[in-house]
Amino acid sequence: MDISTRTEEGGWRSKPSFMTWRARDVVYVMRHHWIPCLFAAGFLFVVSVESSIKMVSESSPPFDIGFVATESLHHLLASSPDLNTGLAALNSVLGVMQVSYIAWTWLIEGRPRATITALFLFTCRGVLGYCTQLPLSKEYLGSAIDFPLGNLSFFYFFSGHVAGTTIASLDMRRMQRLRLAMLFDILNVLQSIRLLATRGHYTIDLAGGVAAAVLFDSLAGKYEANTRKRQL
Repeated sequence: MDISTRTEEGGWRSKPSFMTWRARDVVYVMRHHWIPCLFAAGFLFVVSVESSIKMVSESSPPFDIGFVATESLHHLLASSPDLNTGLAALNSVLGVMQVSYIAWTWLIEGRPRATITALFLFTCRGVLGYCTQLPLSKEYLGSAIDFPLGNLSFFYFFSGHVAGTTIASLDMRRMQRLRLAMLFDILNVLQSIRLLATRGHYTIDLAGGVAAAVLFDSLAGKYEANTRKRQL
């Protein structure tokens, strides 16, 4: 049934499709489009509880669920400086690996997308890091061999460590290097746990790093596509 009507301005206006739904239509949507339904339920839950959650007071340290989850590992690293240094060294190796891979895709394979993504992403990260400079956690466990800044604060939103590894993983999947991509994903998870345990980043920094990598990878892909069209 056509429920569209002509407007005075010459356009078309139609009623939302859900206004004509029956019970079977609702069941169909829940069965075949369960992911949006799940997020809709999550949205309603957040709306119902966000007004009842008390904000962290000015005198209290920031609350981070990642810090809570890694509390025991934090105490272990605080009591074992050598272990903390060893994990920092391994994390630095991963940093070198991601940079090397991204550079390889451009300089050796002639595919600039991952490099363009990194340039977009880290420029944005630098601007955001300057605009909002978060305080260094009092529990921060630094290391002189931490990549790439050494024993300094890297409290920028978002995490460049996580974002860089994600950029490399996305490119590997695009090139069907699935085992290598899975390895990088596992290392990224371990890296995230280490960053939380050392209080090197907040949880939102890690999530932001993944989201930013996906976003800028998409933008880099569109940039490449538009460049090819102009060259035709």
